[in-house]
Amino acid sequence: MRELILKMSISVDGFVSDLDGGNKWMFGSDPEAKAWAVETIWNASLHIMGSRSFQAMAAWWPTSTDVFAPPMNQIPKAVFSRQGPAILRSAHPTAALNEARAHAGSTQSTERQPGADSWANAYVASGDLTEEIARLKAREGKPIMAHGGVSFARSLIARNLVDQFVLGVHPVALGKGLPLFSELAAPMPLKLIHSKAFPGGVVAQIYRAT
Repeated sequence: MRELILKMSISVDGFVSDLDGGNKWMFGSDPEAKAWAVETIWNASLHIMGSRSFQAMAAWWPTSTDVFAPPMNQIPKAVFSRQGPAILRSAHPTAALNEARAHAGSTQSTERQPGADSWANAYVASGDLTEEIARLKAREGKPIMAHGGVSFARSLIARNLVDQFVLGVHPVALGKGLPLFSELAAPMPLKLIHSKAFPGGVVAQIYRAT
């Protein structure tokens, strides 16, 4: 059985972005935090995401030379979408993608990177979310890693499908925005299993669902 890990960056007051989906505060210059995040992402046998995140990432990572690109391109993907296989033929830049590009500097190449074709070969999960996750978890291997957006993450949380939360808590308070845990039917007890502070102020908090 594979566990499901949800990896998200959040503000200290629990938001994953502002109300318009912007997250400029997420792009810091802390090499230690970035190296830790890359190592964490490599510890997955499958990346899963919702359709909007998939479209944005499929437009970005295949030609990226950022340090996140190798694990994002080379590890298999699954996209959750009612569109069926048509989702694999659409890759559209989003506001968040354009914001990431603006902060990326020279990390885009004119050449496709190793593993770039994996996006076109992603598994498309069009069935019931709980049943699809159960099928993916039933396979052997390293954990499954879920990436946002926030709607997909909330759906996983609301259905108690997440085994472990890997939260990068950034030193910023937004006051209002898109919260991660807003669809809980009841309080969710969590057990802190690891915490690591980085020089730039980001704190990695890893929790297990109890």
